[in-house]
Amino acid sequence: MSQQVVRTAAEVSRRAAPVRGTQSFVGVMFAVWKRPSLTALEIAWRWSFGLLAIGCIWLFARDIILMWTLKVRDIEPILLRGHLVARGTIDVQTYLWPLLVAIAGWSVFRSFGRGAVLRRWDKSLARRPGSMIPLMLLRAYSFAALLLLWLALLIHIARSCVWSPMERNLEPSYVPGFAMAVAVTLLVFLLWATTSWILRIAPILAMSRGLGALASLRAAMRLGALRSKLIEINLVMGIVKVALIVLALVFSSCPLPFENVESQTFLTCWWIGVGVLYLVGSDYFHVVRAAAYDSLLRLHNPLLDTDLSR
Repeated sequence: MSQQVVRTAAEVSRRAAPVRGTQSFVGVMFAVWKRPSLTALEIAWRWSFGLLAIGCIWLFARDIILMWTLKVRDIEPILLRGHLVARGTIDVQTYLWPLLVAIAGWSVFRSFGRGAVLRRWDKSLARRPGSMIPLMLLRAYSFAALLLLWLALLIHIARSCVWSPMERNLEPSYVPGFAMAVAVTLLVFLLWATTSWILRIAPILAMSRGLGALASLRAAMRLGALRSKLIEINLVMGIVKVALIVLALVFSSCPLPFENVESQTFLTCWWIGVGVLYLVGSDYFHVVRAAAYDSLLRLHNPLLDTDLSR
């Protein structure tokens, strides 16, 4: 009886003072900022995998990297015929299995790293590697498939608007091509932002409710009013990531007016520093998004007390 009264009171309070997703997001930003150990842990596991991946790539694919470095120096094939892009597509198909294995390794690594960060943020969450790994694999391969679709569409636009007209000695259509490329990029961004929240909240549901991978996905798709808030946070996070990229580009170009009086060593160190700051900011917002999802789930707990695994 007392539990029912508490649920009713919480529901009345929620209806009286609804909380938007972005409102909770701002509060979580400050909470994560006050706990730098969360961002440090996120950086530790992400950069550890990055260093390991770079070492493996240099050890097993050094010849390919050197060959591509020589190819990229000649920009003319990209502008005229797209031969370099076509050759790159063949190389990707040739080394498809190593890429798939690398994605799987990243997913396993991410399941333990993200789980550690979430448990540090919320001690009530339980370790669920059996559920986390399949969910991370699904998200990684879904993102890779969407990325391949985006690249295929861009190549098709370039072939239709630039390469094919040049082969027929016609004027390339740069403006329509860029317009279509921007439109396709925005559509792909919106598609991922409005659907990937399912794959982001499912691991948190698994850790908080003790659910399996399939049960977590079913529960994620039955969150009711919480769904719009999660999509809102996902869209805001996408805009934040774009803003970080723009800021990184701006700061990277700051020394260019003084390149005649600055050494190449200074410019290289400057660009490395900007890249490191971008990665740190990106990792911080990764933690904020995961923490915001967990906070929204706990805030709307009265709505989720039913058996979501059914």
